[in-house]
Amino acid sequence: MRTTAITRAAITTAAALLLTTAAANPASATSAAGAGAHREAGQAITLPLDEAIEQLTVADEDRTGYVRTAFKHWVDADKDGCDARKEVIKAEALEPPVQGPRCALTGGLWLSLYDDVVVTDAGRLDVDHLVPLAEAWDSGASNWSAKEREVYANDLLEPRALIAVTAASNRSKADKDPADWLTPAVAYRCTYLNDWVAIKTRWNLSIDAREHQALTDIAAGCPDDDITVAYAR
Repeated sequence: MRTTAITRAAITTAAALLLTTAAANPASATSAAGAGAHREAGQAITLPLDEAIEQLTVADEDRTGYVRTAFKHWVDADKDGCDARKEVIKAEALEPPVQGPRCALTGGLWLSLYDDVVVTDAGRLDVDHLVPLAEAWDSGASNWSAKEREVYANDLLEPRALIAVTAASNRSKADKDPADWLTPAVAYRCTYLNDWVAIKTRWNLSIDAREHQALTDIAAGCPDDDITVAYAR
């Protein structure tokens, strides 16, 4: 089970302020996904996995102009000395690490869900954007404002968006979607699929044809659980 909920009120408040600012200043162009559908930031929806997949717009991907720096990531929104990456690592610890100056972390215990590996050194962890930044760009984020991309890259309000995993598993995934990469931990794949669809839905991101086929094929072997997610835009 994921243990990623960020419970500290200050973090939630700071992240919510970022999201509110972004929503108040949307990009001039809209995402391809869900164009024409009524959406309101903060609106929560619940629907079955298969229906959620079918509601995602299928469109060609376009990586033209992508640079990682287009997404300002690992910001310290609540100004407590720990950036978003460290906040995730702390929140997902099964045994909490000791926090030192400048949010240096020692000790602690984690389970990397991608590959089912136990980790006892925070330095061995990467924090992965479950839907990679490049994938988000391909799927509609190229049309967002810089502030919206910053909120996406530091989304502590949605516990499925960021996940602490081994560096090895994160590097093997890189910017691949489920058509080209699935978690080595087979038992986690249905959860990974659900989370992928939830993030795409939350941020109104499209999927390409191969991705749609992969999601549909994988979902056929998974429970058709409901997905509950709040729209970010």
